[in-house]
Amino acid sequence: MFWNKISPVYDLFENVYNRKVYKGTGIKVAEFIDKNDSVLECACGTGAITEEIAKKCRQVLATDFAEGMLKRASKKCRKYANASFRQEDITDIKCEDESFDKAVAGNVIHLLPEPEKALNELLRVVRPGGKVIIPTYINMARDSSGFAVKFIEKLGAEFKRQFDIDSYKKFFEDKGFKDVGFYVVDGRMPCAIAVITKK
Repeated sequence: MFWNKISPVYDLFENVYNRKVYKGTGIKVAEFIDKNDSVLECACGTGAITEEIAKKCRQVLATDFAEGMLKRASKKCRKYANASFRQEDITDIKCEDESFDKAVAGNVIHLLPEPEKALNELLRVVRPGGKVIIPTYINMARDSSGFAVKFIEKLGAEFKRQFDIDSYKKFFEDKGFKDVGFYVVDGRMPCAIAVITKK
């Protein structure tokens, strides 16, 4: 699996190519986390966002489909007693309904053939009044060659879609989500963070 293969060098690539956004996204996501929150994170990767969430919340369950990524995340976050790790499929989350205050899924929506399945699952496991927080890299045409996307695709990643800020907003609108908040972490490859409050 591609994500297992790339896990040993993923942090290095992100920090060399897009450090400001890579670090800044976790910090921005953590602004939506409260100290008493129970948080589910899907597609945690190597734990860049997990680390920032763990500093703020009561507990975080960080999940990923790739074992290699989970190992890296677990090692990175070993000093946080409130963080646990588990292999999980974002489109079929093995958690009870309404069992978390917040759910986070970073940089995964654009990789999924049926992203609505993931959105429905994230909303299912969050309590009413809770938030689903979805950071996704967007193309703001600063990297006109699309170097990062081309490089990662060449290594074997499969992008199902790419977004700019307008198409990212339209994506949620087309899925029937209204009153979504959007926040951009700016940098070489910016990240747009969608925040959905469950009614």
